[in-house]
Amino acid sequence: MKLDKIIIDFINEHHVLTLATSNENKPHACNCFYAFDIQDIVLICTSDTKTKHISDVLKNNFVAGSIVLETTKIGKIQGIQFYGYMFPAQNEKLEKYKKIYLKRFPFAVLKNSQLWYITLTYIKMTDNRLGFGKKLIWKKETSK
Repeated sequence: MKLDKIIIDFINEHHVLTLATSNENKPHACNCFYAFDIQDIVLICTSDTKTKHISDVLKNNFVAGSIVLETTKIGKIQGIQFYGYMFPAQNEKLEKYKKIYLKRFPFAVLKNSQLWYITLTYIKMTDNRLGFGKKLIWKKETSK
């Protein structure tokens, strides 16, 4: 299924996501700056391995999250909810994703933390500009 341009544009217009992880039935949420790679349909972020969310990911890499537009105007409400799998960037992915991330956040070159990516498998976007409660759904195609 092709990713809708409205979803792509929304993701590219924002830069902070809320990430939800879970370990031993205990949920955790945090906020992360992100960059988006449309080719691989991944969200790229940095984080220290000592954080609670990365500790969770190392035990259970199935994550969820959201990106939202803050507004009190009902007709302008937009946001996405997603889930996918989070991995440390390594080898050729590390080089590719590092370029994408540093292009968006050049100051991150000063930060000594690991690069991670979320392979998105599901996105639900609410966009009230298209009509009240309008939802756009994307699911990653799986091979049979």
